[in-house]
Amino acid sequence: MTSLPINAPTPLDYFRMLVQSDEHFPLLEAAASIAQDEYPDLDLQTVLGDVDQLLARLKRRIPADAAALQRLRTLNQFFFRDLSFGGNVNDYCDPDNSYLNVVLRTRRGIQISLAVLWIELAQGIGLHARGVCFPGHFMVKVNLPKGQVVIDPFTGQSLSREELSERLEPYKRRSGLIDEFEVPLGLYLQAAPPRDIIARMLRNLKEIHRAQEDWQRVIAVQNRLLVLLPDAWAEYRDRGLAHAEQGHSEQAVGDLETYLVHAQDALDIDAIADRVANLRRAKQ
Repeated sequence: MTSLPINAPTPLDYFRMLVQSDEHFPLLEAAASIAQDEYPDLDLQTVLGDVDQLLARLKRRIPADAAALQRLRTLNQFFFRDLSFGGNVNDYCDPDNSYLNVVLRTRRGIQISLAVLWIELAQGIGLHARGVCFPGHFMVKVNLPKGQVVIDPFTGQSLSREELSERLEPYKRRSGLIDEFEVPLGLYLQAAPPRDIIARMLRNLKEIHRAQEDWQRVIAVQNRLLVLLPDAWAEYRDRGLAHAEQGHSEQAVGDLETYLVHAQDALDIDAIADRVANLRRAKQ
C-alpha cells in the first residue's frame, strides 16, 4: 500500500490562508509568519507558544478583580521594565527588527513589531487595546473607563495630547495640513485594522530591502503585500520594477502592465509605459 505524498503549503500559501478574512484575522500569527521568508524553517507554533508563556506569566501578576488601569500598569512594568522590550536604537534598519521570532529573543524591535506583541498581551488580560497608524511612528492605545491612553511602544511612554500634537507638526507641515486644512488630532488616532498593521510591517521591510537594492527580498515582500492587498495597484508597479532589476523581464512586464491598466490617473503612467516598451524591446 503506497501513501500519497502530502504537499505542505508554502509560506506564501499559509500567509494567504491567514489573511483571507477580516472577520477572523490572526494578527500575531500573520505578523510572525512574515519571518518565514528569511527563516524558512521557523516553527510558527513555537513563536505563538512563547507569547502564550509570557501571557501566562503576566496573568499570574494580576488579581482577578484588578481594574483596567492597574492591568495596564502591570503590563507596562512587565513588558518594558522586567522583560526590557524596547526599540533597537543601535540598528533601527535591521530587517530582524520586523521578525517576531527574533524580537522575542533579543527584546529589541521597531515600534510596530513591539506593538503587535504588546497588543497580544494587552488583549490577553482583558484590555481594549488597538494599534494606531500614527504618521511616521506606530502607536498603541487603550480605552479605559476614564479615557484613552496612547503609548509609544518603542519606549513605553504614555503620551499627552500636547506631546502627540508636537510629534505631528513636522508631518502636517510637510503635507500642507495646517491653517485652513487643520485636521483634528483624533483622526490620527483611529484604530488600525489588523490588515493595515501587517501592510505597514511589510512596507517597512520593503523600504529597507529597496534601500539596500536587495531585489530578491523586495519581491518576496511584494508577493505578500499583493496577497494581503490584491487591489493595491502601486504594489504591482513596485514588484514589476524589482523584477526588472533582477532581469525577470516577463514578470516585470506582466506586473507593470497590470499597473498601467488599473492606475490610469497616476502621475508616472508615461514613465512606466516607457519602461515596459524598453523591456519588450530588450526581449526581442
